[in-house]
Order: sequence, then C-alpha cells, then structure tokens
Amino acid sequence: QSNSIPIIRDVEKITDNSETVFYFPGCGSERLFSQIGMATLVMLYEQGLRTVLPPGYLCCGYPQTAGGDTRRGTQMSIDNQVLMHRIANTLSYLEIRIIIVSCGTCLDQLLKYQLQHIFPGCRTLDIHEFLMEKGLTLESSGKKYLYHEPCHSPMKHHDPVDVASKLLGAEVLLSDRCCGESGTFAISRPDIATQVRYRKEEELFKNIETLTGETGKAENLKILTSCPSCLQGMARYEKSTGLGTDYIVVELAANLLGDDWMRESAKKIRKEGIERVLL
Repeated sequence: QSNSIPIIRDVEKITDNSETVFYFPGCGSERLFSQIGMATLVMLYEQGLRTVLPPGYLCCGYPQTAGGDTRRGTQMSIDNQVLMHRIANTLSYLEIRIIIVSCGTCLDQLLKYQLQHIFPGCRTLDIHEFLMEKGLTLESSGKKYLYHEPCHSPMKHHDPVDVASKLLGAEVLLSDRCCGESGTFAISRPDIATQVRYRKEEELFKNIETLTGETGKAENLKILTSCPSCLQGMARYEKSTGLGTDYIVVELAANLLGDDWMRESAKKIRKEGIERVLL
C-alpha cells in the first residue's frame, strides 16, 4: 500500500462546493478489465467531481469467502474497513457521502461493511446509476443494444435496462439467462457451465432476431453488461453470435469522448488531474 491517497479531479471544473466520491474498483475493474476502472474514473472526472481512490489495490474479500476461505475473506474485509476509516478521518474535510462501485460482487460485499459508521450518511451506488441520477445522457443516435443482466446485479435502485437506455440515448433490450461464467463457476464446474452457455446462446439468437428482425449472426450489434465476470463470459459468444461485448460505462466513454478516449484521458489526468494527500 502507498502512504498517500490519490484524488482525481479536473482543476478547471473543481470548486470548493464540488462533490467528492470514494471509488472502490475491486479486482475485476482494476486487474482483469482495467478499461472499466479507467472509464469510471474518466466519467467522474468529466462530471467535475473529486474521486478518492484507495492508496493501493484492494480486494473486497467476497471471492475468498465464496471459495470457502471465510477466515481470510473476513480478515480482508476488516482490514479494508480499517483503511477506509483512516481515509475518512484524513479526508473528513471533503465530507464523502457517495461510495461508487463498478462491480455487483464488490457492491454486495461492501454492503456488509459498516460504511455508515465510516462515512456517515453515505450511499453505495453503481457507477451507471450514479451517472444517470446526475442527468448524464447521450443524444439519440438510433443505435440498438442488448443488455445482459448479471446474477450479482450492481444496480439496486433503478431498472438496469432503463439506466442503460437513458445513459446511451438508445433502444436497449434485456437478454435473459446466466452467461455461465459466474465468477469461478466456469472453471470449477465446466460441465454444468457449458450447459448453461448452450441455453444462453439460444437466448442470444432470439434477442438478435427481436432487436434487428434478422436471423443468424448479428452485424454491428453489441451486448452490454455491468459485471466484469459477465464481460468475460459474454465474450465467449462473440464468435458464434457476432455480438460485440462491452461495459456500459466503457461504451459511454467511447461515444462521448471518441475511440481514443483512454489514452487521451490518461494523458490529461496524469498531467494535472491527480492530487495526493498523505495518509
């Protein structure tokens, strides 16, 4: 762990009254698919918010507990809460009231943390719900998307299809059924996971026909999701269905800022967008 707390903000947009949020990236959005964490940071940056990050990489503890190592999972959760207390005390002048996540599994685990005692009066929200509540939306482009709802849905306050549709200004159709990835499920029980994938693939072809009126492989059609594990799981269907797979917030960043959004945003943030506070 570092001995400083990074705070991401746009110096041209930030004011004394700007809202401050704490973002917990987790394993999937930081280590597996770092574009998710980057897109989350960029969208918060573009909204003129201060985003507080943990001093270093953190795992929420859910995978360890779910895998049977309850002792380790509990210890990780406790250590994280102690660290969050230190962050809250150090940055008490910023009055953090929003905890942002980009993974449903992390959200489920963080809801077990004593966050109300760490950040009094805080809400814990998925990045997509938060951006929608802020009124962010793209101009209607006539695009159509499928949306895969994760088993561990991070959206607890609003209908996920409505959230995706409002953010992207597009028609969004829900694609039912588990993708078959489900964390370590595809690795630990590939025999069962393969059967789940067969059923999901049937559903996807039905979805393509419903949305486009055409049968067979899709052309220039994406399926979006809001779970890192599902992003990996849905990518398994790209070859057979022709569907591109992406995260809502990543698609949002690309549409709003252009295809080179990640490189350009990273350059801008590195230059003048990071404040560090000694922990």
